[in-house]
Amino acid sequence: MRKRVVVTGMGVAAPNAHGIEDFEQALRAGRSGIRFQPLLEELKFGCQIAGVPENFDAIRKSYFDHEKLMSINDNIGYASVSAVDAWKDAGFNLPESGDDNVDWDTGVIAGSGIGGMDTIAQNVVPMINEGRVRRLGSRIVEQVMSSGTSARIGGILGAGNQVTSNSSACSTGNEAIIDSLWRIRIGLAKRMIAGGSEGATPYIWGGFDAMRVICRKYNDNPTAGSRPLSASACGFVPGSGGAMLLLEDLETALARGARIYAEVIGGAVNSGGQRMGGSMTAPNPEGVRKCIRAAVADAGINPAQVDAINGHLTATYADPGEVKNWAAALERTPENFPYINSTKSLIGHCLGAAGAIESVATVLQIYKGFLHPSINCEDVHPDIAEFAAKIPHQCMEFPDLKIVAKAGFGFGDVNSCIIFKKWEEK
Repeated sequence: MRKRVVVTGMGVAAPNAHGIEDFEQALRAGRSGIRFQPLLEELKFGCQIAGVPENFDAIRKSYFDHEKLMSINDNIGYASVSAVDAWKDAGFNLPESGDDNVDWDTGVIAGSGIGGMDTIAQNVVPMINEGRVRRLGSRIVEQVMSSGTSARIGGILGAGNQVTSNSSACSTGNEAIIDSLWRIRIGLAKRMIAGGSEGATPYIWGGFDAMRVICRKYNDNPTAGSRPLSASACGFVPGSGGAMLLLEDLETALARGARIYAEVIGGAVNSGGQRMGGSMTAPNPEGVRKCIRAAVADAGINPAQVDAINGHLTATYADPGEVKNWAAALERTPENFPYINSTKSLIGHCLGAAGAIESVATVLQIYKGFLHPSINCEDVHPDIAEFAAKIPHQCMEFPDLKIVAKAGFGFGDVNSCIIFKKWEEK
């Protein structure tokens, strides 16, 4: 008999807010975190706007001492701050300095799409090329290794269960949550900190600019640049940040009287195999539909029970296809289609952090009973015009919101879907 899994803590460092309370207000207000980035103009990027958490250097310094800060770059910082916030939000205290106890019941899965590219580009490559290897210092490996995020969080919390990092492009954050769900379900852990992060650096965004898949037409109007579901969408806006969710088995959460935000009732991952129209950069539609159906089946619900979708929806040519895949997978017509919104309209595409930040947004909407607006899509794409009534353009109070599906589709034709449910004892 599989254990039920609930969300008892959350932390977020997003382009439009830091912390759960401010993030909720940003979501409700449709507040954009997209801003002009002078460095991108200086570097002659076509896209000169991005979503970057504000004042993060000061935030990071308020959380960690000098010794820890020596090995915390932006990518690790976004994850670590969010993990600390999630841990405290769940009602736990951080271990004291010198505490030698190991928490064997708590694990960490914290991923990123690309990771510490800024540290590699600004420090590792130039210093090695200049023959200054010894000047790199002893903390550089901690910042550039793929598991640097989970390792740092594991050390902060004294986590003794599985501590690892995953990477599946834009599906990373979702997959960390799903892997943690499965681990708790079968009794291998009682708690898992799960999520993703991505640093803010042109060294990550440059490849996408070269591909011409990011927004170039709104440099003079940044908040209008991220346009999922819109006829005038012209590519995604790059973003950065991090988010972590504390997943916990229901029995443990109830025993300690924890506040429960939502239940995670289902999840699925797959790949379209880069066949049937799928490629390194495009999803196989059948793979997407099979993933959604598998998540619904894992949740043990009927497709008609899905009240809303927090889509992947990046503001590229793929958006109309995604909506149609949802309709086919859930066997829903435009008339009975769930409401659908895109958190990326507010924060851009945060790559490896996207699924985690958007999962926090999804859980907040379920817990507080509302749907945040999808901004910048008043001109809904004509291919999905029949679904237009299901896209909220203003904050929508929805006290009966119970089940929301969260999608994540990534480069490499990889797919993920999580089913979140309002907490109800049964």
